[in-house]
Amino acid sequence: MFDSAELGQTLSAQRYDAELPELRSKLLQAHFDLRAQKFPVILLVSGADGAGKGELVHRLNEWLDPRGVETHAFWAQSDEERERPPFWRYWRSLPGRGRIGIIFGTWYSQPIVSRVFGRLKRGEFDAALDRIARFEQMLADDGALIVKLWLHLPKKAQKKRLKKLEEEGRLAPDEWKHFKLFDRFTKVSGRALRRTDTGAAPWHVIESTDRRYREITAGNLLLQALRTRIDAAAGAAPRANGTPADAPPEVRESILDHVDLSCRLTEAEYERQLEKLQAALGKLTWAAWEKKRSMVLVFEGWDAAGKGSSIRRVTQAIDPRLYRVVGIAAPTDEERAHHYLWRFWRQLPRAGYTTIFDRSWYGRVLVERVEGFARYEEWSRAYHELNDFEEQLVEHGIVVNKFWLHVSPQEQLRRFRERQKVVHKRYKITEEDWRNREKWKAYQTAIDEMVARCSTEYAPWTIVSANDKRHARIQILKTIVGRLRAAL
Repeated sequence: MFDSAELGQTLSAQRYDAELPELRSKLLQAHFDLRAQKFPVILLVSGADGAGKGELVHRLNEWLDPRGVETHAFWAQSDEERERPPFWRYWRSLPGRGRIGIIFGTWYSQPIVSRVFGRLKRGEFDAALDRIARFEQMLADDGALIVKLWLHLPKKAQKKRLKKLEEEGRLAPDEWKHFKLFDRFTKVSGRALRRTDTGAAPWHVIESTDRRYREITAGNLLLQALRTRIDAAAGAAPRANGTPADAPPEVRESILDHVDLSCRLTEAEYERQLEKLQAALGKLTWAAWEKKRSMVLVFEGWDAAGKGSSIRRVTQAIDPRLYRVVGIAAPTDEERAHHYLWRFWRQLPRAGYTTIFDRSWYGRVLVERVEGFARYEEWSRAYHELNDFEEQLVEHGIVVNKFWLHVSPQEQLRRFRERQKVVHKRYKITEEDWRNREKWKAYQTAIDEMVARCSTEYAPWTIVSANDKRHARIQILKTIVGRLRAAL
């Protein structure tokens, strides 16, 4: 990859001064035009120590409209970041649609440095790069424009630059240590660039010996990428909204058909098991807190299946300081401006704590699929995205429990009518609930595919027999206690 950087490239002061005004004018106009667009711009600035990454970031912030750009510099992880999966810090910093996010100290830094110093084996390094490539592809599939700049310096030029920075008191820690491994860094970085140079997110290598050449080249690359995407969007036909998924005329074989809905518990047996399981869960969550093991609970299910009452039986067992319930409704304007997973990454618990999601990221392949809020290409690629998301949680040590509460159509209808009759329950029944009921077969098709494609060995689905609420609550508590005990 570094062969593509023309060594020794320079730009005279006269030419720089001549080109800069027009470049700044065009870049600023493109930035203004971006505001009306439905895509974010993610600009990665990475490269060799001493190559002027920080200087370039300052210059781009000077040239762009500060109201529409945000810069995030990543270096050492904070305690808060270490307590969550590695990509949590990056997800929180992604720009919204119509904005530019400059990422300095990118998601490439840690894998490259770890590989150079032998903390990652080659296979582990390649796996980390593949995850990065999937991450960038996912953002690009959602419409993000990704511009990746790698600032390259030859060895002699880097040595000279580091000496100057040292004299000026601007040398960062470890840069001389890294310089001693220059050849190793070059080899590892080259592999990283080759493996992640994709059509969706290509690398641009800039020879950075000369500051003026570096700045003009980077500015022109960003301008070209912006102008190409904005002009293409202006000439494209409006994208249609999703089309509601049509259910087949008959569902012959469904995963849900195999759920035994006749399961029942007597009041006495329910109370006996409830007390025992809640006591066990309370002790286990404190043990998890001491061992810094987090837990994520996902509750999905048919309307009126008993998600709320089941969640209450779980939270009754846990100290209020150790958990948080996140109710998921229609996304806000801020959430719609980001990738659909953005709002869920932001809610992940710190080490030792529990987050309970009342509905979840599976809305992409359920309600958004059935109701047409997501296009076919969006929800069909989501299964892989959701599995990858949950795999990252589990790799970090988070215990993931996912529950689908299943009831029969007849039991749902009975509960709907009961809610209409009881004054303090009427708020629970809406016109939307009745509309969803009319699409039972379409939802059942979506549920079947969700369970089949997203029930993994690291984050399996638990289908809960919920015609009897007492049985459902005990089944859920047993599952949580069993998996948390095994994890600890």
